Amino acid sequence: MKETPAMRPTDHLKSLCHSDWNAATTHAFTNDLVAGTLSQDRMLAYLKQDYLFIEGFVRLLASAIAHAPSLADAIPAAQFLGLISGPENTYFLRAIPALGGQVDPAAPAHPLTREFQALMAQAAGSGRYEQMLAVLVVAEWSYLSWASPHAGKAEALPFWFGEWITLHSGAGFEGVVAYLRDQLDKAWDGLDPEDRRAVEETFITATRLERAFFDAATTGFRTT
Repeated sequence: MKETPAMRPTDHLKSLCHSDWNAATTHAFTNDLVAGTLSQDRMLAYLKQDYLFIEGFVRLLASAIAHAPSLADAIPAAQFLGLISGPENTYFLRAIPALGGQVDPAAPAHPLTREFQALMAQAAGSGRYEQMLAVLVVAEWSYLSWASPHAGKAEALPFWFGEWITLHSGAGFEGVVAYLRDQLDKAWDGLDPEDRRAVEETFITATRLERAFFDAATTGFRTT
């Protein structure tokens, strides 16, 4: 009898939060974004909140680089850090003013934004490579999942829609996600049951927050 291949650890983690994962990667907000029907005020509100993650994400990714088991393991993340601090940061600096807003890294954060910021900070400060990867994998894999099917639409859309799709699709970004998943898969193999449960909890929490963030974006981040 042919053996059934074992499930990849990252596939196992995704299976634990199937409902939230599917909701986050097929969300009405991103469906409207890729269709070009999302209102500019909703896109602006979303980008202003999303921009507040840049500092924490850079620190999280830098922490993961510092805790990578070897130079070869660290280099792809270091290259990705250049993308985040370069083209992606520049996108925010162009798109937010184009939509009528002001770039303000100290702007008031929505409660969900603060919760996600806290999760990133906790992972970055944990000293645990697998915890850092759990948050990074959710953040990047979920975005690849919603953006990739619509990569061909980007060119025809206003740049604040199209470039956001392009930043999260294509061979380069697919390579980033493949690398992050591979790092977490390898780290998982060396974990004891307690540490695996901790990774599961972080992955589930990050996925819940991704879904909730899009839910909030749909309403323009109203707090009442």
